[in-house]
Amino acid sequence: MFSSISAKKIDQINNIIKGTSKLKPHIQMTMKGPSRKHIIISMSNNNNMKFIKNSSMYITNINRALRNTKSEVFVDFIQSDPLGIMAVTNKVSLQSDLQIIKQYIKNSDNIDALQVEVSHLP
Repeated sequence: MFSSISAKKIDQINNIIKGTSKLKPHIQMTMKGPSRKHIIISMSNNNNMKFIKNSSMYITNINRALRNTKSEVFVDFIQSDPLGIMAVTNKVSLQSDLQIIKQYIKNSDNIDALQVEVSHLP
């Protein structure tokens, strides 16, 4: 009886019994170069290490400062970069947002403000 059923029919019956296979969701992210959502703040390695230690607190405070100015931009995370630190935002930042972030970093504790340069987009 089974010899008369084609392989295609067997696959169809198997799919009906088991149901269609569901693919596992996964994130695919491909970037050729830096995004305009990245903000690079140049600073010395000493300042960089001090800033990264308390980066979660600084992210919260930067986002609060941006929200107080009715900005739709907020910082997702901050990472160390060879040039200083890189802040990744949810949207492309305006010049006013860059100034707010720069002023917060210059005024933060344990940071030598003279060694912090102007923030810029890559």
